Amino acid sequence: MTQTRHTSWRVRMAVLGSALATLAGSLAVVGAGAGEAQAAMPFGQLDPAAVSEFKLYAGTTFADNDKAITAVEAQGAVTVQNSTQVLTSGGRTGINNLCHTTGLAPSLSPAGFCWDKGDDTSNSWTDTGGWTPQGITGSYDAQPDGKVDGRTAFLASWHFSRGMQGPSPVPNEFARVSLVNAEGGQIRYNHLLLVKPTVDANGKGSFTRVSSHADGVVWYGNRVFVANGRWLQVYDLRHIWKVNSSTEAVGISGTTSSARWSNYALPMIGEYVTTSDGGACSTTTGDRPCLNSLSLDRSGQDGLVSAEFKRGAAGGRVIRWALDANSALPYGHATVGYSSPIWGMQGAATDGTDYYLAGDCPSGVGGGSGDPAGAPFSCIHKARPDAAPHVLTTSPVYTQNLGYAPSTGRIWGLNERINSTNGARVVFSINR
Repeated sequence: MTQTRHTSWRVRMAVLGSALATLAGSLAVVGAGAGEAQAAMPFGQLDPAAVSEFKLYAGTTFADNDKAITAVEAQGAVTVQNSTQVLTSGGRTGINNLCHTTGLAPSLSPAGFCWDKGDDTSNSWTDTGGWTPQGITGSYDAQPDGKVDGRTAFLASWHFSRGMQGPSPVPNEFARVSLVNAEGGQIRYNHLLLVKPTVDANGKGSFTRVSSHADGVVWYGNRVFVANGRWLQVYDLRHIWKVNSSTEAVGISGTTSSARWSNYALPMIGEYVTTSDGGACSTTTGDRPCLNSLSLDRSGQDGLVSAEFKRGAAGGRVIRWALDANSALPYGHATVGYSSPIWGMQGAATDGTDYYLAGDCPSGVGGGSGDPAGAPFSCIHKARPDAAPHVLTTSPVYTQNLGYAPSTGRIWGLNERINSTNGARVVFSINR
C-alpha cells in the first residue's frame, strides 16, 4: 500500500529460533516450517462483543447506481459485455513465469507471472504518474472449482497516482482492475477502468472516474469487491462497458464513450462504508475498521476477510465479514476478528485453519534482496488464532494482498515494487 519504509520497519519481536538457510552469494529465504514463532504476541482473537459493532452500511447506493446503469446502457454509447468476452478478446501480453527475483522459498514450489513492461515499470512517483498494483484475486475465488467458464483467470486492482515524492502529490486519481486469461500457456489481459455511473435530470446517463487506492479485491461469482479504506465498492462483471473511443476523457459525450485510454469501463453497482456518519475509518482501535486488503474465505459460510495496514507497527485487525451466497453480497456485519502482531501488515488470507499474513519481516530476515534500492524482502507469516505466528517464507519486495485457492491449496499474492528501468513486479503463488 505504500513504497515508503523507515528504519522502524523491522519487527521488534523475538528473533527466529531457527537459522535461515543461506547459500553463499544468493538470497536468504525461510523454508516452510523452518521458522520458530516470530513474535511473543499471538494472533489474538478480538472480543466478540466488540466485533459485533463492526458494520457495513450501504444506504441507497445500489438503487441509485442501478438507475444510472440502466440509463447508460439504454443510450447505446457503450456495448455491454461479460468477463468471458473480455478474457477471450486478446489484449496485452504478460510473461508466463516469475521473471524477477522473489525471495520465495524453493521448497514451496513458487510459480506465477509478470505484467508487460509498461505495467511492470509504471511509476506513480513521477510527475506524469503511473499505475501501482494492490489487490489480487482470480477464478480460484470466483467459483468453487477454481475456473470461470472452464478458464483459469486472475483479476488485479490498481491505483493511478502522480508525483508521490513531489511537493504536490495527486494520490488515487483513478482506479482499475485487470482481467487476466492464463490459459494455453499464455498471459493475456485487459484493463477495465473503474467508474461511477451517473444520470442527469433529463435521464441521460454517463459515468465519472472512481478515485480509489483499490487496496484489495475479491472476485466472487459475478461480483467484484474493491476495498478502499472505509469503503467496500461493489462491481458486477455482467456489466462491463466496452467504450467506442480511446481518449483521455472519462464518460459519455453525445454518442461517444471513453474510459481514459482503456477499452473497457466497469461501473460500480453500489458501495458500503464501515461508518454510517461519514467519519473516517480507524486503524487498530474503535468500531470503524479500515479495509486495507481483501480476500475470500470459502471454509464454512463464505466470507470476506479484510486487514488493516499500520505503517511501522503491529496491531492491525483482521476481520471476517459474512457473505450471502444467494445475493453475493455481505450481510453487513462482521463475524470474527483478530489483532495481528505482524508489523506493516499488507494482506491476509485463510484456508479456514491457518492465516497467512503479508508484512514486514522480523529482525535479521529479508535483507540481501538484490533490489537496486536496497529494499528488503517482505515476509509471509503463518498463524493460527491465539497462537504466535512464524515466517513461512520471504516474499517479493512490498508484497501486498494475499489470497487462498481452495481448488489447488496454494496461496496467491502480488507485489507493488517500482523499478522504472527493469521492473520488479510479479504475481506469484506458493504451496502453503
